[in-house]
Amino acid sequence: MPNYKLRPHHGLCTAFFEGKGYSGDFVRNMANVIEMLERVDPEIILTVGEDMICANCPNNRTHSCESDHKVGRYDGAVLEICGLSAGDVVRWSDFRDTVSDRIISADRLPEVCGDCRWFNICGEKSYSR
Repeated sequence: MPNYKLRPHHGLCTAFFEGKGYSGDFVRNMANVIEMLERVDPEIILTVGEDMICANCPNNRTHSCESDHKVGRYDGAVLEICGLSAGDVVRWSDFRDTVSDRIISADRLPEVCGDCRWFNICGEKSYSR
């Protein structure tokens, strides 16, 4: 069983990450996670709970997100649109490509996470692709 847990909506966050985030620790961790995913292309477990990106997020309170209702909705939308389920084990590159094809390229990003505080960055980049 893979050791790498990833929230489904983080498949979108990694696609648009540009070095901005909640804190310096969060940004460094996010950059390291993305670099590792791209370099190693591991199998990941899709989780609707804390993952390796959440580890350094200031909204992570005792292993639970302060915005759990909202990010849970994002996770559910990604899973539904991509035809996946929580607990699925998939290769990172396959997941990344599925998210890109079914959400980003299909212009469904606003439907998934249009009310996210970072959407202005992602939304702008998704339309310039």
